[in-house]
Amino acid sequence: MATEMTRLDLRISQKQKNAFEEALELGGFRSLTDFLISAASEKAEAILEKHNNWLASERDRKIFFDALLNPPAPNERLKAAMKRHAKFIAKK
Repeated sequence: MATEMTRLDLRISQKQKNAFEEALELGGFRSLTDFLISAASEKAEAILEKHNNWLASERDRKIFFDALLNPPAPNERLKAAMKRHAKFIAKK
């Protein structure tokens, strides 16, 4: 199955281009395109992995959604904090 290719155009400063070209030579990349695709792919994978691992286990998901759907009743410290907050807001 062939992968459909698309084009991405971007404008960068000369300073950025120079840095990218130096890095691609040091990293052994064939072209600026290969370097930028590799760098962007690594960053995208890291972001997606971090996001997807936030609630990695079934146990984590259960605890999180249980707390959202069935929040505990406020304790005395929270009630006191809410009263202090209400007084603070009323003074403004």
